[in-house]
Amino acid sequence: MDAVASVGLLGAFLAGLVSFLSPCVLPLVPGYLAFIAGTSLDELRGGARGARWFSTLLLSVLFVLGFSAVFIAFGAAASAASAFLRTHQEELNYAAGGLIVLFGLYLAVGLPLPLIGREFRLRLDLPGGRPLSALLLGFAFAFGWTPCIGPVLGAILTIAATQEGTGSGVLLLSFYSLGLGVPFLLAALSTDWFVRRLPRWRRAGRYLQAAAGVVLVAMGAAIIAGRLSVFAFWLLEHFPALGRIG
Repeated sequence: MDAVASVGLLGAFLAGLVSFLSPCVLPLVPGYLAFIAGTSLDELRGGARGARWFSTLLLSVLFVLGFSAVFIAFGAAASAASAFLRTHQEELNYAAGGLIVLFGLYLAVGLPLPLIGREFRLRLDLPGGRPLSALLLGFAFAFGWTPCIGPVLGAILTIAATQEGTGSGVLLLSFYSLGLGVPFLLAALSTDWFVRRLPRWRRAGRYLQAAAGVVLVAMGAAIIAGRLSVFAFWLLEHFPALGRIG
C-alpha cells in the first residue's frame, strides 16, 4: 500500500473519531443507546447482563451498520465522480484542495460556512429495542446528521474524489465509518463509564477538532500544490507506524 493510501486510511479512521466527538453527536449518544436498547438510560447505566447485554450489543452493531451503509454509498458516489472528472484532474485538485482548506478553517478557527454546524433530524416513529428499528435509525442518523459532521465527512469525500480507482471512496468511507462506529460500540458495552466521562470527552473533542482542522488545511494546500504524496511521505517519515496500516 502506498504512502498516500496508508495515511488516507488512518486519516479517514481519525475523521470518524472526530465526528463521534463532535458537539452535535457526542451528547446524544446516551439517548441513542437507550432507544436502541429499548430501555431507560438509568437502567442501561446500571449495567446489562446475559441476554440483555448481548441484545444491546447486537442492536448497536445494526445501528452502526445502518449509518455505515449510507456513508459507504457516499464513498462509492465520490469514486464514480472521480472517474467522470478524471479528464479535468488539475481543476479538480484546485477545487478539492480549496474546499478542504475551507473545511479545515471551519474546524480550526470557526470560519462561518452556510449549512455547516446544524443538523436535519429525521423523526421516525419507531419502537425501540428492535433490530429493524436500530438499522433504520442508523440510516436516519447518517442522513440527518450529515450537515453537522459535514466538514469532516466532506473532506473525506473530497479526498476520495481525487483518488484513482473506483474502490478508493468505498475503502476510505469504510474506515471513516469504523472510526465513528467503534467508539459507539464501546459506549454500548459500558454506558455508565461513558456517561460519567462525557465532560472529559467533550473537552477532548474540541481540541481534537481544532487539530484536525490544522491537518485539513495542510492537506488541502498540498493537494492544490500537487504535493499530496510529499505530505504523505513526510508523515510517514515522522510517524513510521503509519506505513504498517493495511
